[in-house]
Amino acid sequence: MERIYFDNAATTDLDPQVLEAMMPYLTEKFGNPSSIYSYGRESRLAIENARKSVGKILNAHPAEIFFTSGGTESSNTAITAAVRDLGCTHIITSPLEHHATLHTVEHLHRRGEAALSYVKVLPNGHIDQEDLEQLLAGSAEKILVTLMHANNEIGNIMDIQAVGELCKMYGAIFHSDTVQTVGHFPFDLRNTPVHFITGASHKFHGPKGVGLLYINENVRIHPYIHGGAQERNMRAGTENLYGIVGFAKALELATAGYEVDSAHIKGLKVYMMEQLKRHLKGISFNGDPVGRSLYTVLSVSFPKTEKSEMLLFNLDIHHICASGGSACTSGVEQGSHVIRAINNNPNQVTVRFSFSKHNTRDQVDQVVTRLKELM
Repeated sequence: MERIYFDNAATTDLDPQVLEAMMPYLTEKFGNPSSIYSYGRESRLAIENARKSVGKILNAHPAEIFFTSGGTESSNTAITAAVRDLGCTHIITSPLEHHATLHTVEHLHRRGEAALSYVKVLPNGHIDQEDLEQLLAGSAEKILVTLMHANNEIGNIMDIQAVGELCKMYGAIFHSDTVQTVGHFPFDLRNTPVHFITGASHKFHGPKGVGLLYINENVRIHPYIHGGAQERNMRAGTENLYGIVGFAKALELATAGYEVDSAHIKGLKVYMMEQLKRHLKGISFNGDPVGRSLYTVLSVSFPKTEKSEMLLFNLDIHHICASGGSACTSGVEQGSHVIRAINNNPNQVTVRFSFSKHNTRDQVDQVVTRLKELM
C-alpha cells in the first residue's frame, strides 16, 4: 500500500524544481560567499538574488530580509533582540504559540529580563483582541507583542493587520511567527504594521534548515550569533548557500501556484470534514475550521476509547502519516499544549491532518475508510 502523507504542517517534500535550482551550488558552484575571487562572488550573487526575489514576493526591501537556519532561530533572534536591544520589559504572548516562542519568552522571564502576560484565548481558538488591548493599555512599560499569524496545530489565523494596528497605537514592538503562512498566503509587508516575521522553506516544499527573518527597516538590533560579518553583520557563520537558493526558488513556485494550489487544498480539507462527519460519530473539529483558518490544517478530536488511544500508532502501521499535535513535540506523546488551552477534554483524542498540493480526494477516502475500521 502506498504511503499517505497528511502531515504537511510538520514538513513537506522537496519540490524537484527546487532541488534542480540547488544542485549547481551543491556541486561545481561551491565558493565561499565571503571569498573575493570569482567562485566566491558567484555564490554571493546567488544569495543576493535570492534576497531580492524573497523581498519582492513579500513586498519588503531586500535589506529587511535575513536568512537563518529556520523559524526557531528567527523567533529567538527577534524576541531576544526586542528585550535586549529595543528596551521591551514586558512581553505579551498567548498560550497557543509554538515552543520556539513560548520557551524563549519563558527563558527571558525566568532570567528577570521581562514581565510576561498571556492574552486570553476564546473557545474557538482565536485570541481575545479586547483582552489584548486591555493588556496593552494597562502597562506603563515598553511591550513586545509576539503572536503567531496561524496556529500550526489547529490552523486558526489571526488578523495580523488589526493586531499590528493595536501595537502601533500603544507603541509596542510586534513579532509574528508566520512560519505556517509564508509560502501559503500573499504578504504585503510594506503595508503591514509588523516589526519582525519568520519563515521556514520546508513548510512550502523547500529544503530544511533554512529560514527567514524579516526585520523592519526602522528597527535596529544587534546580532544574536556572533563571529563574522555575514548577512550584513546580522548573523555570523558561512551562509547555507544551497539552502538559501532553495528557499527563494520554493517561495517563487509557491507564489506562482498559490491560486490553484490553495483552492485544491482547501477543497480537500472541506471534503475530509464532510466525510468524517458523515461516517464517524462523536467527532469534533478544533479551532475555527471553516472560518479564519489555514486551508492546509484540519484538527480533529475523536471520542477516547481503548482503540482511539492507539490511533496514531495504528494509522502509522497502515502507512498513514498524521500527528497528534505538533511534530516538534512528538516521540513522547505528552499531549498538546494548544489543545489543552482551548479544549481540555480528557475524553478526546486529537489528530492533526495537514495537506499539500500532492494530496488527493482518493487519499482522503482511504484515510476515512481506515479510521472507520480503527475507531
